[in-house]
Amino acid sequence: MKTQFEQMMDGLNDVEAFLAGEQEGFKAHVPQEVDVKAIRNRLGMTQARFSNMFGFSLDAIKHWEGGRRTPEAPARTLLTVIDKNPAAVLTALNPAAFAAAVGPSKPTTVHGRVDRKRQTSSGVTKRKAYSADVKRITK
Repeated sequence: MKTQFEQMMDGLNDVEAFLAGEQEGFKAHVPQEVDVKAIRNRLGMTQARFSNMFGFSLDAIKHWEGGRRTPEAPARTLLTVIDKNPAAVLTALNPAAFAAAVGPSKPTTVHGRVDRKRQTSSGVTKRKAYSADVKRITK
């Protein structure tokens, strides 16, 4: 495993190569650890609401928060974006609903609703609705 200094030097060498035209693009940094529970709590969501709003399975959320599993790199990337800008993720996942809820560009609270079907042991299908509020602040 590389030291932190070696990782920084590799990054600087990549920048130099890019600026010199020897390399195209860049390599994104994906955090090794993401605190899923802290992200969810900052948004004020239950595990079920968080999983529905952002497309994760409820079991995955429970396992990540319980420390039994670690999110893979794509999930860590999405979780990082959710942490920094949840409105951007909600816009990307459901642009029509987000645009209708937001309207003109101004500070807004967006209300999302997800219906989830579940089947009981007796075979009856029930619906349960989850909703979330996400603040969007524009300049």
